[in-house]
Formats: sequence, C-alpha cells, structure tokens
Amino acid sequence: MSRSTEDVFDYLSDFENTNEWDPGTVETRRTSGDGGIGTTYSNRSSFAGREVELTYTTIGYDRPTFFSARGTNAQSTATDSMTFTRDGDRTQIHYRADFQFRGIVKYLAPLVLRRKLDALADETIEHIRASLERGDTAA
Repeated sequence: MSRSTEDVFDYLSDFENTNEWDPGTVETRRTSGDGGIGTTYSNRSSFAGREVELTYTTIGYDRPTFFSARGTNAQSTATDSMTFTRDGDRTQIHYRADFQFRGIVKYLAPLVLRRKLDALADETIEHIRASLERGDTAA
C-alpha cells in the first residue's frame, strides 16, 4: 500500500482497529497499556458460528517493522504477527495468524477447522488491504 510504513504499523498495531480490518472481530477494546509490549485487549470474535472471547497481549513491538499479539482463552491460543517492510513508495505487510487448540478441539481442529481458518486468513488480508486503501482510517 502507498502509505508510510510508520502509518501502516501504527494503524495495524493498535489492536482496537481489528474492529475495522479483521472480519471475525465483533469487538476489541484496550483494557490496559499504552499500545506497546504488555498492552492488553479484550476481544470478542465470531468464528464457525460461535462467538469466542480472547484476551490479547502485545508480545512483540518494534515500530515500524514488527508487531505481535497473543490471544488466549480456555480452549485456544491465537498469535497474530505482522512484519512491515518498505518497497519503494509502498509498504508490504506479512501477516500470519497461528492457532493452538486445547482439549478435544486440539484433535478436531486439523480435520474440521483448517479450511475455515485458511479462508478466514485470505479474507483478513483482503479486509486489511481494503481498510488501508479506503483512506478513512487513522493511518
């Protein structure tokens, strides 16, 4: 995208903005911190017909090149990581979401959820792009 790496980083690393770019997010709000390492967010997401709540904590923050947050609840851990690089006048984003499941879901996820998670990843990339290209964001 044709925005400065700093602007793109600032927008995407403020996890409250997942309300705008993450298609699964119902609501995210900051519960503590200044946005850097250790900042926590309460997240409610919808996935596979269910609403789930996760508490996210910023675990990686190196402005403007790297951001990572880990969300946990009793059944799962989700780790979102983003790397930002400059390519001429454009910012490239490498986004990765990793999921670990506990309990019985740990055994069912590879069989039942893999396709849905892959589709969600593709949809998330498109939502990030559209959100940044709209120009109506804070970034």
